[in-house]
Formats: sequence, structure tokens, C-alpha cells
Amino acid sequence: MKILWTDGSASPNPGPGGWAVLEVFGDEAKPVRTGCDKDTTNIRMEGTAMIEAIKYAGEEGCEIHSDSEFWINVLTKWADSWARRGWQKSKGEIKNLDLVKELYELYKKYNVRLVWEKGHSGINFNELADSWANKARKGDIINL
Repeated sequence: MKILWTDGSASPNPGPGGWAVLEVFGDEAKPVRTGCDKDTTNIRMEGTAMIEAIKYAGEEGCEIHSDSEFWINVLTKWADSWARRGWQKSKGEIKNLDLVKELYELYKKYNVRLVWEKGHSGINFNELADSWANKARKGDIINL
């Protein structure tokens, strides 16, 4: 099972955004997927990073470390009931439904373990994922 760290960034929010997926090898991590969008939000970039992490791991499965409590809650608490109700919430619309559906489908298909990490608290791999997401947002990345 691959150990992956993800993060997303948009600045301003909404505005230009970037995302990154890092794979851990022992006590080091390296970026394995990055990307950007000219007009997006932090939430969309966080979700995109998780989608790309699961696609990267594929059949091998993965443990994803993320500081996005929102996306972890979507997958572990809310999406099952939304899906049963035809992708409807009891009140209001589901924002970013395109990403919600894609991420939920991948989460259900593959062996994925989610670990929430407190963001911007000095956790090495979280800070590194944040740095790469910001590099992607700024266009400061060579192709991986």
C-alpha cells in the first residue's frame, strides 16, 4: 500500500490553484503528481489532489494523509447518504458535485485509508505537500 500526502492551494481563493501528491519512501517523500488550474478554489484543489492520489495508487491501494477535513468527511460521513438520495442533500445543493462523485467512486473502488493531519502545524510531509501545491499554483514546477 502506497503512503501518500496530498494538498491543494488557491490564492486568492478563488483564483489560481495548484495541487500535489507526494509518495513517502521511508523518511523521505517526493512529488509524484502535481497540477494547476487558472481559476479554482482551495476545496477543488484539495479534492483533485485526492483523486489523483487514488488514481496514482490504483489497485495497490493507498493511505492518504490530508489536512482537508472537508474531503475526509465527504468520503467517510456524507457521500453514502447523498448517493442514496440521488446526490441530494437534505438542505441545499452539493457543491463541487463533479469532484464529489468522481472521488467517491474511486474511494469505493480501491483500497483507500484516509488520515487527517492538522494543516500548517509543522508536520514535515504536510508542509512539503503544501509547498509543492503552491509551486504548482505558481507554475514553478518542471514536469514530473
